[in-house]
Amino acid sequence: MPTKPSLLKTVLIGGLALLLTGLLAYTAATTAPGQRALAGLNWLFGLNSPQLWWYVTRSSAMIAYLLLWLSTAWGLAVPSKIITPLIEPAYTFDFHQFISLLGIGFMLLHISVLMLDRYQPASLWQILIPFLTTYRPLWVGIGILSFYIILIVTLTFYLRTRIGMRAFRLIHLFSLLSYLGITLHGLFAGTDAVLPSTKLIYALTGLSIIFLTVYWLVLRLQPNQEPTRKAPAEHPKTAAR
Repeated sequence: MPTKPSLLKTVLIGGLALLLTGLLAYTAATTAPGQRALAGLNWLFGLNSPQLWWYVTRSSAMIAYLLLWLSTAWGLAVPSKIITPLIEPAYTFDFHQFISLLGIGFMLLHISVLMLDRYQPASLWQILIPFLTTYRPLWVGIGILSFYIILIVTLTFYLRTRIGMRAFRLIHLFSLLSYLGITLHGLFAGTDAVLPSTKLIYALTGLSIIFLTVYWLVLRLQPNQEPTRKAPAEHPKTAAR
């Protein structure tokens, strides 16, 4: 049976990937072979087009949002036992963790591409520090804070044996806050929020989260009513004595 990757291994792999990416970017920017390779990629794929990065950041943002919605909905549906008859319970936790990490990956892609956008470029500090950007600072800042909450919640997947399941579930409640923040960020800072299709996506996903949250709260607030056991009927001969 394959073992789950540890937190240290995940951090090391992520750091190594970032280091290799940085080395490749430095090589492409400072060496003649790298510049020729970059020119060839620009010729093939039009990487120097401002519209390309705009499309990438829009698509990565929408994919990240849908993955966050699926992760939040899954986290509400599992304790509510809505999907228990359909999916083996042993795989629900691993799938929840996987889609959370995948959503973070697309969020990082969305954030990274913003620094390459020529129409509305953003510096590294404007991306890391909330409310520092000049473009709709309130809603972009809420999106940055929500991203940090998602990172903290996802980190608890690797720490649940140390912090305990009660603290793990309590911290996971903040995923609802991060989902709300990301939704507001998309509605008021996203360029696609004016499209009817985007509004429909936000409406359907938002209503589903509201339904699952209310359903989960109703189950949590219901008292545990265990059936009372009836005393065994007394035998007629014993009662007659």
